[in-house]
Amino acid sequence: MTKPISTRTQNIAASLTVAIDTMAKQMIADGKDVVSLGAGEPDFPTPEPIRAAACKAINDGKTRYTAPVGILEVREAVANKLRTENAIEYEPSQIIMTSGAKHAIFNALAALINPGDEIIIPSPYWVTYPELVKWLGGTPVIVNTTIESGFKLSPEALRNACTDKTKAIILNNPCNPTGATYTKQELAGLAEVIVEKDIYCISDEVYEYFVYNTAFCSAAAFPGMPERTIVVNGFSKSHCMTGWRIGYDAAPAPIAKIIGKIQGQATHHPSNVAQYAALAALQMDKSHVNEMLAAFKRRRDYMVSQVSEIVPEPVRPPEGAFYLFAPVSTFYGKSTPSGKVIGGSVELCSYLLESEGLAIVPGAAFGDDNCVRFSYAASDKTLQQACERFKRGLQSLK
Repeated sequence: MTKPISTRTQNIAASLTVAIDTMAKQMIADGKDVVSLGAGEPDFPTPEPIRAAACKAINDGKTRYTAPVGILEVREAVANKLRTENAIEYEPSQIIMTSGAKHAIFNALAALINPGDEIIIPSPYWVTYPELVKWLGGTPVIVNTTIESGFKLSPEALRNACTDKTKAIILNNPCNPTGATYTKQELAGLAEVIVEKDIYCISDEVYEYFVYNTAFCSAAAFPGMPERTIVVNGFSKSHCMTGWRIGYDAAPAPIAKIIGKIQGQATHHPSNVAQYAALAALQMDKSHVNEMLAAFKRRRDYMVSQVSEIVPEPVRPPEGAFYLFAPVSTFYGKSTPSGKVIGGSVELCSYLLESEGLAIVPGAAFGDDNCVRFSYAASDKTLQQACERFKRGLQSLK
């Protein structure tokens, strides 16, 4: 009889965002007419200086093993970026280059969690957070936020969620899927509780450049926070490098050492070519980022306007990132033209994909079944087509 495989691994859920994007791409490959707003992937090309740096690294033969934590020159550039842009101090020895920000999140949690440790996760959350916590033997503690609160966690709610088992909080700012962005004052309130309760903070800041209404501030920029904050960031969103798989952890020295040990055993180091590309990204000016920000702001306004005409509930404009998290629960209980009852966001998104060729992500994936997520990191034409299909699909419900 075959011995059982890992129960811990079997019990984690597959990523719905990845699953929907994969399904949409397969349908397109099969010749079906699909408009996909499922993946958080900017439609801009990787900037030419970054591509040129990668080609140069290959042609210069920089393709051998390097240090597990990453190339020193790249880590120095990251430390300089954090110092000059975010006013936070992490030495190059505290920087670990990773295979994307998702890998950086895994590293941070792997360095912190003991069996039974509780990790606070505000909801709605990025799909990967609770599954990684469970995979590593921790307990995700989900703290719900509401559209009325701007999908933001309050200091009081954080304090109430803390127990003697709480090890850390994962803070995503700006947030995927809601676009919620914490002001400096709001972060200061959370930081006070984090320091008071003596817990760690994993601050996922991968959307930091895409903020519309306020100045971005890092969670590590407050008294008592640098020694307890692991900053996670990457280049997938900011520099259109999703397929390059390059990110980083910036961690307190003892934790950075542990993450380096993990990486040395698990993956060694991320691609040298991607690291040299990241170095070029760090050395560029922000003209391409500003171009994308302007486009995303215009697209955000368009999506909010269009979706507000389709759904009866108030649609909250996102303050950052490039996602619209729209309430759709008023359509639950209605029937499709084939007679199937829409019971929640998963059924609604399945119906829209099957009937209209529209791929969006159910809010259930993010811990809020009342909403669906649109990624507006897509062309104006694609967004227009998506809104037309969304409206047509919902109007067909009885």
